[in-house]
Amino acid sequence: MKRVVTALAGLTLALTACTAGNQAAAPPKIEPSATSHEPVTIKFWHGFSADNELQAFSDTLAAFQKKFPWITVKPTKAVQDDQILQAVRGGNAPDVALSFTTDSVATFCKSNVFQDLNPYLAASKIDAAALFPKVIDQYTQYAGKRCVLPMLADAYGLYYNKKLMQGNEPPKTLSELADLTKKLTVRDPDGTIKVAGFVPTSQMYENAPLHTGVMVGAKWTNPDGTSAIGSDPQWKKLMTWQKDLTDWFGYDKLEKFRKSFGDEWSADNPFEKGKVAMAIDGEWRTAMISGDVPGLDYGTAPMPVADEQPERYGAGFIAGTVIGVPRGAPHPEAAWELVKYLTTDTDSLVTLSNAIRNVPSTLPALRSPNLKIDEHFKTFLDIFANPSSVTLPAHINSVFNQQTLQEAQIKWESGRAPSLDSVLTDVDKKINDKLKLTAGG
Repeated sequence: MKRVVTALAGLTLALTACTAGNQAAAPPKIEPSATSHEPVTIKFWHGFSADNELQAFSDTLAAFQKKFPWITVKPTKAVQDDQILQAVRGGNAPDVALSFTTDSVATFCKSNVFQDLNPYLAASKIDAAALFPKVIDQYTQYAGKRCVLPMLADAYGLYYNKKLMQGNEPPKTLSELADLTKKLTVRDPDGTIKVAGFVPTSQMYENAPLHTGVMVGAKWTNPDGTSAIGSDPQWKKLMTWQKDLTDWFGYDKLEKFRKSFGDEWSADNPFEKGKVAMAIDGEWRTAMISGDVPGLDYGTAPMPVADEQPERYGAGFIAGTVIGVPRGAPHPEAAWELVKYLTTDTDSLVTLSNAIRNVPSTLPALRSPNLKIDEHFKTFLDIFANPSSVTLPAHINSVFNQQTLQEAQIKWESGRAPSLDSVLTDVDKKINDKLKLTAGG
């Protein structure tokens, strides 16, 4: 499972544009009742496309069909959020839809793109707060409406190449990471980077501030939804650390090195090719390494933390896949049976986790003896369970906020900003202005 922020910009704008009208015409809340057992076929749209993912879903849906023989599921693969939106707005919604990102949850809930699942949960006597860990419970609801449920989760940590580490242990603090990065970096005689200990810039694959902010415990928003980025000193600490290390490499040299990398989601990934000794990535990389370079001698660890926050070591960023019943679903009760099965059935979640190598998203599934756990994957289960791990709570302008900060960070780390204070002040202004515009619309 992968999260792509920039691809969601157009979706967010489209959702925002239709929010007001949808609020006025909210769909009726359908109370689930006993299924009639009359044969029914439901459409299930999801974004998975890899062979192992599709096989895992085939196995899981076969088990569902055995339990509910009157419900036939017709899956459609590789569906993106904009397709779900267009179908709902056009009156051709599928019965069940799955999204790879939590960034649009607030807008999905506010715009009624997905139905409120609270009545379904209540009728099924499911206590979501007791079933799902708190960190992912936060990103499936907005303003009291829970319009999606979590189906598998992602946890972010540090991967390290044991051969390139030269016997060094993985770093636990940012100063240790900087020192080790310099020690392990190899350059050609002309200064060209041959192997990097670690690539610090925000443009490096999973180094977006969404994922790295947890290393310093940085906050995104205040309780009223306004930006906390400029007032929280942790962002300044993180971005200063990243720029200092970037300057040590030389921004132009580091960019030339980064642009030589292959596709992140292929066997040409620079960590898999031995071009970087340490990299931030999600738990899914363990499965990709097994398939691409099974002989790679590597380890996994939590991300380093600020030197003065050693008690937070072991934490990480958590996100995941979400699933729900779109507005206008032709068969909402049968759809709920599938959503409930995929999000609460322990055997279903364990089957999918073992095949796809995402973290199971319920407490019982995490404790299941059938869950396959190796030393690499266990790191991410521990990160997921760490009480200091964080997510990005649902926010109506989630994508915009992330893009605004990352664009500012790129400007800062490249040396094109006059000062970090001015950069962060500008971030706050843009985010808060957008919030006022959204609230007013």
